[in-house]
Amino acid sequence: MKIYNTLSRKKEEFEPIQPGKVSMYVCGPTVYNLIHIGNARPMIIFDTVRRYMEYKGYEVNYVSNFTDVDDKIIKKANEEGVNSSVISERYIEECKKDMKALNVKTATTHPKATEEIDGMLNMINVLLEKGHAYAASDGTVYYKTRSFKEYGKLSHKNLDDLRGGNRSLLVSGEDQKEDPLDFVLWKPKKEGEPYWESPWCKGRPGWHIECSVMSKKYLGDEIDIHAGGEDLIFPHHENEIAQSEAANGKPFAKYWMHNGFLNIDNKKMSKSLGNFFTVRDISEKYDLQILRFFMLSAHYRSPLNFSADLMEAAKNGYERIVTCVSNLNYLLEASQQDNAASDAMSAQETADIEEAKGFIHKFEEAMDDDFNTADAVSAIFELVKFANTKVTEHSSKEFIRAIKDEIVMLSDICGLIVEKEAEILDSEIESLIQERQDARKAKNFARADEIRDTLLKQGIVLEDTREGVKWKRA
Repeated sequence: MKIYNTLSRKKEEFEPIQPGKVSMYVCGPTVYNLIHIGNARPMIIFDTVRRYMEYKGYEVNYVSNFTDVDDKIIKKANEEGVNSSVISERYIEECKKDMKALNVKTATTHPKATEEIDGMLNMINVLLEKGHAYAASDGTVYYKTRSFKEYGKLSHKNLDDLRGGNRSLLVSGEDQKEDPLDFVLWKPKKEGEPYWESPWCKGRPGWHIECSVMSKKYLGDEIDIHAGGEDLIFPHHENEIAQSEAANGKPFAKYWMHNGFLNIDNKKMSKSLGNFFTVRDISEKYDLQILRFFMLSAHYRSPLNFSADLMEAAKNGYERIVTCVSNLNYLLEASQQDNAASDAMSAQETADIEEAKGFIHKFEEAMDDDFNTADAVSAIFELVKFANTKVTEHSSKEFIRAIKDEIVMLSDICGLIVEKEAEILDSEIESLIQERQDARKAKNFARADEIRDTLLKQGIVLEDTREGVKWKRA
């Protein structure tokens, strides 16, 4: 298995620190509003990475945090006249609902920044003792960026160039800094802000120190994979490396993974442009499994363009798999009711199953090559086409079940739910479907069409297939 490592800018063979185990930290959202589809991309991508690692037999310790103290949270709390914890807890719960709807697995640990303050104070003390940090007169504690000789190794930025033009590191209190590039580890509270006691002042942590501490506590000083959106490479992840390696005296993460940006109709998503979509917005029009399918349709490191046309294409693609599995379940149920149907596979079916295993191999090849989900999904499509060609009403139960299980298994690795639970129609609708069947047999097509129209008005779409009549919700 090879992973593209942002640190080395090349694909590297994956070798975990501990054989059979994977430690993985993924930067989570700042919880001041509903998550948007840009937040959803890393959630879906790295959940899929985790799922594949588990499929390969690794025990994955997956940590993804919630940043629950931040200027935006405080601003919203002040606007509503409530404590900032009210805002953060509200949107943590809403985020979890959206993650569940996207079929993102719950992390091994979901730490909250506000519950890890003691660890942050300890790490800041260590950095002060080692000469990597200093306290200003107002109690602000800064990280001494130039004290870490490898600063810039992840983003491949030069410190002198940064000092000359990039101001993204310059924080309030700049005049107290020894160097304009130094960044905040701890800052004094302002009026109306939450705060914690510290040796330097009543205040709260800087953003970067939070992830360094949570990663250390739940995964250890050195971890296998650190992941997030490409916008976090600099300064967030660069600063995490500087803090963690200076404090712990060890390499922080072996592999750094970053997903590409998500654009809307080839433009950056922004509220001012009116192209800002939350996951909840999308759920009003689409099953969120379609959004997940869409996110997996491109390589995670590539920029991804979101548009109505591409979502419709994703819907069609996803439904191809769902329909195939539904047909296989229908055939399996029919074969179980047919006493004449064979249980065991024929010699030809045995040969076909061996051929079908080739699609698993294609899927694994794609995923082993830096998690190429686009090619992995293509392998599932090939298997669907194979199933549609090879499986008939005369197939054995064992063959039908084996093909179906293979499609469901590969889809599940991608986090795609393709085997929908059977819905129970109420007795009136069931009666109408049966009446339509009887009308068709009696060649009363006018009545059959009338029933179809009646059901359609109730949101039930009928499909006449070679396996019989099927229905789905409109």
